[in-house]
Amino acid sequence: MFRAADRWFAGYLKSLLRRPRWRQGQRHLMVCFANHFEPFRGGADRDTALCRTRAWTAGLERACGKAADADGRLPVQTFFYPAEEYDPEALEMLAGVCRKGLGETEVHLHHRNDNPSKLARTLARFRDILAQRHGALGSDRSGRARFGFVHGNWALCNSRPDHDWCGVNEELAVLAESGCYADFTFPSAPSPTQPRMVNVIYRARDIPGRPRGHDTGRVVRAGTGRIEEPGELMIAPGPLFLDWGRRKFGILPRLDNSGIEPANPLTARRVKMAAEVGIRVIGMDNWIFVKFHLHGCVDSVASGFLAGWGPAALAEVARIFNDGEI
Repeated sequence: MFRAADRWFAGYLKSLLRRPRWRQGQRHLMVCFANHFEPFRGGADRDTALCRTRAWTAGLERACGKAADADGRLPVQTFFYPAEEYDPEALEMLAGVCRKGLGETEVHLHHRNDNPSKLARTLARFRDILAQRHGALGSDRSGRARFGFVHGNWALCNSRPDHDWCGVNEELAVLAESGCYADFTFPSAPSPTQPRMVNVIYRARDIPGRPRGHDTGRVVRAGTGRIEEPGELMIAPGPLFLDWGRRKFGILPRLDNSGIEPANPLTARRVKMAAEVGIRVIGMDNWIFVKFHLHGCVDSVASGFLAGWGPAALAEVARIFNDGEI
């Protein structure tokens, strides 16, 4: 019925039991757009890559202009830029958007047949480029640059069955030691890379000698005073849910993995369903997190989000959810 259901369906059922029981009072909805921003996608030349980047830097403010939240802030794109596609001019364009308050830049990486020491060097080099050359990363209280991460091909912690597109079982520890504060790769279902923990923010650690350390972890809870232990990495997924309003063959519900694409664009209805999943820090039931992901350098996605269905959908989301209730 659903591909790779053995990876995620039990976790999905557990997540239904964790959904919050809404109480009276104001609720806050935090929406993240994780933009897997790959300007050289499909073997594009540099002129095409810069044109794709320019489309976002020129069009983002116009697309979001009627979607201010309750604090007056416009929606923000989080640009996860691939380390292996570094281009100074493209990154500086994105950094300019970020300085206007319309975006953030984080780390994306596609790699294969890798090893821990090489991965650590790759992450450190790109982290320092983003922080020092472009001023694109935040820092912690000690002044150390920190970054969010999305793994290319969904293969975090060597999670593909064939172990391609990674190669590093110890990836969680390498990321944490390199300054990563959280991974934002998932959900990836129906890919078999999907973790067994679904719709929950948690901390995971590597399993010595084995892949998929993020299949299990410690659920993040408010008020415990606990922070990451050495080698732990926070996993912050987007919603994964069954959409009974969009059925296959008129019978089976479709699986929504929070991906934005022309066949399943952003809508206020999807945002509402994603919010009802109730991803949160346990104990803070009035703060709900929704993460959508998109591949912003797919031309049909960019044109749709920036000038097609995107502006109207963003404005409708702002209108519906800025009601003092959720």
